Amino acid sequence: MKHAKFFKNAAIVSAGGLLAKGIGALYRIPLANLLGGYGEGLYHMAYPLFCLMLTLSSAGIPTVVARTVAAERVSGGARGTLASALRVFAGLGAFALVLMLLLARPFARLQGEEALVGCYLALAPAVFFVALLAVLRGWWQGRGEMAPTALSEIVEQLVKAGAGLLLASRFSADPVRAARAALFAVTLSELIAFFFLAVRARERRTMLSVSHNRGSVLLYSALPAMLNASLLPLSQMLDSVLIVRLLARRTARAVHLYGLFSGSALSLVSLPASLCAGLIAASVPAVAACMAQGDAAGARKRALFALAVTLCLALPCALGLLAFAPLAVRWLYPALAAADALLLVRLLRLLSVSAALLAAVGTLSACLTAMGFATCAMRAMLVAVLFKAGLEIALVGPLGITGAAIAVNGCYLVAFFLDLFYTVRKKREKAHAAHHRIGDKEGRTDAGCDGGDPTRRCRVRAHRRAPCGSNLEGGGNSL
Repeated sequence: MKHAKFFKNAAIVSAGGLLAKGIGALYRIPLANLLGGYGEGLYHMAYPLFCLMLTLSSAGIPTVVARTVAAERVSGGARGTLASALRVFAGLGAFALVLMLLLARPFARLQGEEALVGCYLALAPAVFFVALLAVLRGWWQGRGEMAPTALSEIVEQLVKAGAGLLLASRFSADPVRAARAALFAVTLSELIAFFFLAVRARERRTMLSVSHNRGSVLLYSALPAMLNASLLPLSQMLDSVLIVRLLARRTARAVHLYGLFSGSALSLVSLPASLCAGLIAASVPAVAACMAQGDAAGARKRALFALAVTLCLALPCALGLLAFAPLAVRWLYPALAAADALLLVRLLRLLSVSAALLAAVGTLSACLTAMGFATCAMRAMLVAVLFKAGLEIALVGPLGITGAAIAVNGCYLVAFFLDLFYTVRKKREKAHAAHHRIGDKEGRTDAGCDGGDPTRRCRVRAHRRAPCGSNLEGGGNSL
């Protein structure tokens, strides 16, 4: 991929993601005022289970679909990826929706808040639409068109903000009903974003024939990414139980404090990672192309280059958060009580470390997956979330909610250094690169299709799940 196209694609996705995140961050200010402390706590306590279901139904789908579509365009292989992916992942999304409905009442009881049952019911249909939305975004990215993805993210956030504020204001006298209405707006936003992309795809008159074989290949290719991506949402879901219960031993405002920590502090901390999302999307195919050519050293250099650019973007954001936390709190959350505002400033300053680390971990984890080391990224995150749980148990009791912030910093520090170690190590590098090079000679696409014969049956190899085409996501291999 030429430098200009690489940075153009990265800039489009990053700009769209950043604008969408900005809309979401600004939306939370009036929403917090409408919901109040208790309503906001309910709103954010519903998200960990929702995020876990999203991971089960949609994590890894855009990357896998984009890889396959890009390889088909280069090799002239069989078509039908879009319809096949929609059929397979619609089933997966429906399964996650039903699972969330079944878990709504037991998990609400586990969290100690029966009012969450209605919140989960309002949010559950969004899981299905996100799975379909992920397929369409991957299809557009595989065609080398990043603008539809960016625009759909903006549409999604605009609908969520507009409908959320309208519905929450209607029930502002009842924080439970207001939180439930704001969460229903999330479902509405995913539905509108899906139709936005579906209409644009239909305008291209894409082929909608279904390949049953390709559907199973896409599913198996997405499994490692799903397992890796599920660890952090699972950790956040456990946090919503563990932190609240630990805080409840020392204060009656446990739900309120968790809403301040998760809804306000962590939302701002995640913004630098959103800024780097486009860089990650553009880096993965470039790193994978090096591995496909047997150049493991080149793949490692490109991964480190991506990390360097990520830190160049994320570190100034982290320093700004550290220096201007009081100003940010006064400007973004003017309705907070003085004590809560001081606490939020302290949380933001503590979590400024994670603002840079989260972005770096996202880049390294994606590059490890592109290099064929998805299990290493999963192992690193597993160790990190276990370490975080241990710190929470040790620190939240004596330190309160600030102990949770320290635990988050510890989690991302561990994940960063482990990912960095796996990225730079050379053990088994030569054999792994040779394995990818052989795979590239056998078939250029992830699905194992012979690029020279479009009618030839695809050969599926379970061990070749990492990207191995040299012309993915736009057709090049230089970072």
